[in-house]
Amino acid sequence: MLRSAASNIRVSTRILARGNLKAATNGVGGGKGRPPLLVKSPFRCAAPFSSTASLSQSKKSKSSVVETTKRHQSTEMLEHEPLQPLRDDFTPPFKKVLAANRGEIATRIMRACSELGVDSAGIYSHEDRFTQHRYKADQAFLLSSSKSPVAAYLDIDTIVKICKERGVEAVHPGYGFLSENEKFAAALERNGIKFIGPTVENLRQFGDKTAAKELAVAMKVPIIAGSDDAFKTWADARDWIDQNTTYPVIVKAAMGGGGRGIRVIPSKQDLEGQFILASNEAKNAFGDGRCFVEKYVPNPRHIEVQCLGDGTGDVIHIWDRDCSVQRRHQKVVETAPAMDLDPVTRQAMLDDAVRLLASAKYRNAGTVEFLVDGDGHHYFMEVNPRVQVEHTVTEEISGIDIVQSQIKIASGKTLVELGLSPQEKIPEPQGIAMQCRVTTEDPSQDFRPDTGTIDVFRMPGGMGIRLDDGPGFPGAQILPHYDSLLVKITAKARTRRDTAQKLLRALREFRVRGVTTNKSFLMHVLSNDEFINGVVNTGFIAAHPELLAPLKEKDRAQKLLHYLGDVIVNGTPASLGAVGPPPSQVDPIIPDIPPVPKSKKSLKEIFDIEGPEAFAKAVRQNDGLLITDTTWRDAHQSLLATRLRTIDMLNVAAPTNVALRNAYSLECWGGATFDVSMRFLREDPWDRLAAIREAVPDIPLQMLLRGANAVGYTSYPDNVVHEFCRLLKETGMDVFRVFDSLNYIENMKLGIDAVGGAGGIVEGTVCYTGDITDPNKGMYNLEYYLNYVRELKELGIHVLAIKDMAGLLKPEAAEMLVSAIRAEHFDLPIHVHTHDTAGTGVASMLAAARAGADAVDAATDAMSGMTSQPSLGALVASTAGTELDTGITLQEASSLNEYWEECRGLYCPFESGQKSGSADVYIHEMPGGQYTNLLYQSSQLGLTGQWSHVKKAYAAANRLLGDIIKVTPSSKVTGDLAQFIVANKLTEEEVLEQAETLSFPKSVVEYFQGYLGIPPMGFPEPLRSRVLKGQIIEGTDLSCFEGRPGTDLPPMDLGATKELLEEKWGSRSENRSSAADIRDVDVMSYAMYPAVFDEYMEHVHHYGKLNYVDTRTFLSGMKIGQELNVTLEPGKQLIVKLISVGTPDKDGQVPIQFEVNGQPRMAHVKDKSLGGSIQSRPKAIKDIAGSIGAPMPGVVLETKISKGDRVKAGDSIVVLSAMKMETAVASPVSGIVSKVIVTAGDLLDAGDLIVEVEEDD
Repeated sequence: MLRSAASNIRVSTRILARGNLKAATNGVGGGKGRPPLLVKSPFRCAAPFSSTASLSQSKKSKSSVVETTKRHQSTEMLEHEPLQPLRDDFTPPFKKVLAANRGEIATRIMRACSELGVDSAGIYSHEDRFTQHRYKADQAFLLSSSKSPVAAYLDIDTIVKICKERGVEAVHPGYGFLSENEKFAAALERNGIKFIGPTVENLRQFGDKTAAKELAVAMKVPIIAGSDDAFKTWADARDWIDQNTTYPVIVKAAMGGGGRGIRVIPSKQDLEGQFILASNEAKNAFGDGRCFVEKYVPNPRHIEVQCLGDGTGDVIHIWDRDCSVQRRHQKVVETAPAMDLDPVTRQAMLDDAVRLLASAKYRNAGTVEFLVDGDGHHYFMEVNPRVQVEHTVTEEISGIDIVQSQIKIASGKTLVELGLSPQEKIPEPQGIAMQCRVTTEDPSQDFRPDTGTIDVFRMPGGMGIRLDDGPGFPGAQILPHYDSLLVKITAKARTRRDTAQKLLRALREFRVRGVTTNKSFLMHVLSNDEFINGVVNTGFIAAHPELLAPLKEKDRAQKLLHYLGDVIVNGTPASLGAVGPPPSQVDPIIPDIPPVPKSKKSLKEIFDIEGPEAFAKAVRQNDGLLITDTTWRDAHQSLLATRLRTIDMLNVAAPTNVALRNAYSLECWGGATFDVSMRFLREDPWDRLAAIREAVPDIPLQMLLRGANAVGYTSYPDNVVHEFCRLLKETGMDVFRVFDSLNYIENMKLGIDAVGGAGGIVEGTVCYTGDITDPNKGMYNLEYYLNYVRELKELGIHVLAIKDMAGLLKPEAAEMLVSAIRAEHFDLPIHVHTHDTAGTGVASMLAAARAGADAVDAATDAMSGMTSQPSLGALVASTAGTELDTGITLQEASSLNEYWEECRGLYCPFESGQKSGSADVYIHEMPGGQYTNLLYQSSQLGLTGQWSHVKKAYAAANRLLGDIIKVTPSSKVTGDLAQFIVANKLTEEEVLEQAETLSFPKSVVEYFQGYLGIPPMGFPEPLRSRVLKGQIIEGTDLSCFEGRPGTDLPPMDLGATKELLEEKWGSRSENRSSAADIRDVDVMSYAMYPAVFDEYMEHVHHYGKLNYVDTRTFLSGMKIGQELNVTLEPGKQLIVKLISVGTPDKDGQVPIQFEVNGQPRMAHVKDKSLGGSIQSRPKAIKDIAGSIGAPMPGVVLETKISKGDRVKAGDSIVVLSAMKMETAVASPVSGIVSKVIVTAGDLLDAGDLIVEVEEDD
């Protein structure tokens, strides 16, 4: 006996552990003379228990338990022992129940069966073979695969056959599908299978809206005036309306519910279209397209009463629910009980509902639905003869398990036997319950259903939260065939506000990635004061369109996984240009340089407190030579194609702030870094500046401003340049090195005025070229530069910069130029910049310093030399202890350099391959920052092995352009023309001769049109006229600008531009959860580079911001088993581990398994190598003028003509882009376009045929 009792105690423990509280406590009463206990628990086991028992009753015999266990072990799906009640005299209502449904309601039925000790069976379509309800069942059976996904669940014959073959005793239909189908219920009854629902007669009576209304009238239940018959056509409905009522009306499907087949008809003109829509929807959902017509009651409350009947005429209610929050007549949020309902109205509805169903001897669960108008009058709508989606809220406030009660009633139990009758047995509602339905719909897109693969599915929990889950799990495929419901979340608390807060908290915890959900909409509803504090009606959602606004969820982790997965599967993005060796595996060690007490005011403090004039004065009064460290901008632009990422700057920011405390400035922004950060590194340049400013508070920050071109390659309206500088100063910029690539003083005026107006330090720049020590060199002599400096001084600059972008400033020239300027402008600070391409950089800077320069540019040793700046360490050591002492210690500079030595290894993929400097710079005059970029671009354009030709062509291009100063963007013009010459195998003379028939790069054409301004010695003729061919500048009536281009440009409407970006990317955009707050700085990014900004935002939409990912991972991804720590922000860290990489499926999608903070996560990435076979493109025929080919490799940006168009010689036909170089391909002949071979996005090689033109005779 002792052993038997212990065995039963173990069974009891197992049952309780499985959550079968009802089975474990069934039969436990309130004791002699006490009413049965109503057990309330989070397991929904709250039906009354009417008999007493003790644990000793379970000691009779365990043979029945053993026998039942053996029976369960033979089932197909079971992976555990079945649960059995503790009482040996307990008989389950059925042996096996089939859930004739899918999703969450099927799972809900199976759980109820498990709690009752009943075997559960499920059915599933082929499309549902991986869904939860299949494997939650003890057995599951495949439906007919010959039918559509929906039709399979409507296949009565197959379902009945499964029941007969598999020993199913009863079928629960759930809601939807066959739940109200009288033919299904009758077919089951004919085959001796119980239908867990109303009788066939009940279904027939309440499924027929006319019969239901007739019964309501007979039972004196108030109704809304409506048609007695359902109409097949809109014309029949029209005739009835004309004779019986007025608009507005509502049409409702004769069969079914769930909001389907319902339309409000405001006027007669709307009837035909809306009726047809409702009829078609009803036919598709229920197989019957007939619709009733009723008078429409505007904005009522929708209240329903939950009832149970046992078929004997005994019916009880389990209180009411408020379902007024609806979208298109579909319930969204349901509450029980209905709040602020007049007690008289409530009681009348409860009585009417019970009386109506009792008159029909209703059996099982049913809901009677009412409308309540603004005056408190209630009107019968319909009876839903099934369990409702929202039954959960009633269970929560009553403690009664409705689904279990359905099963028991179907087995023959009466309400009295279940302890649910008379009505007084039903307890008063306890607390407030609220349910919301999380669906895969996009509220911002009119609740458009979304499909796809769920990558993340993390359910909420906690006190007061109930989950009824359906098809969601990581890796689940959400298909378009079925209802979009993922999970029902039900909360219970003492007050409406507390309940709403619990639901809000649960929704915040709930994570779904891979498909769009209505979570944002639900959270907006639950946060709405009117919803929480007042009474809402069915017009609530329509009256509050702001509820549809998307939430700005960061979704950073999953987006990061998608980026990592893309790199893992497809390699480093080709756009990055990472063609060299992989990144070093050595992590840079961040130096520890302790702070030192301040001995004097820093230049940063002087500027912040006293302004730019005081800053300039302090620079002139400084003892020694000041240094600007260019490592964070020009150095990596010159050596590593501008690819240095923000994270590697910020990692060393704190020690830099100490080591360079006595520096003139830290150059970290502007120039090419602006567009490259967005275009290639996928970083926001404004975020970079703000982060650097915060991390380096004690050193002036410096940027490069291209005068009227700001940080772009063309001219902009004046208001754009002014706003750009204002925002720069506001974000943290101090020193603005303002230059113009042609030394065009009119362009300089705009930049200087903009910086001065913003309150920044104006470092006016003279760009140096040629050789002032050689009287035969050309037009750029000493007097030219002195005159230009005088003009700059008149404009009110604070500091003069000498910008030697090509490294042409020899030591002797540096001394001559600086001495002459110093002699004429004693109080003007002089700041000298050069490149070390020829290896003379240190000598030139020392010569400039001795001649009177106050500051020079240098880069940390590991990032110096060749096309970069001179060595900072060399200058520090060379001047230490002299009158030119930099105030920087070699020890601290070396500590920083050790970091950069190791950090540079991370950027091996971007190394140009240069081994040394080259004195031939004095011949080709190529700027240092352009040298490595042009070297890389040349390889991308198929000019590998022709670098020597490119350099010679660069010199030729310079001569063709008029021997110009070559600084960005004029240097880009020169480089584009040089590559064009080499790619087309042209000589300098041939360019001149054939200019009228050549399709020059866009930058070259715009240069001659005057987009950059006017060069010092004017434009060369006749080349200019031949290139322009008389064409007019788009948007003007000019063939070329005669002065500063911006003066002819209208102001940009910044407000309208911001609205445009809001529509595209902001809170009103279609990008839903990725929507961003569009800032003023974003408007500036768009103004500078509209296409680049859009591309960047699209990347952020897909992958999120990546600035917190370490560089090695950013470039190379992860290896299996590797663990990655990512700090998103202080206090928020991700620990990411790569578990496995799968193989592509039929669509080329590769599943990648990660762990994030120990939790499994999935990402699916398209394998781009499986894009299909590559077809070779036809080539243009050289001897046929109308056979037009691509002048160089590139991507088609735009086709400007179509087949059949007439073109004239010189008309632009196609726009190509190669790297940053755009080329408008012009037709060399006049005629009719006979064939267009390319479309936007096509990748072309040089010579690929793009268009054929039939030349005019």
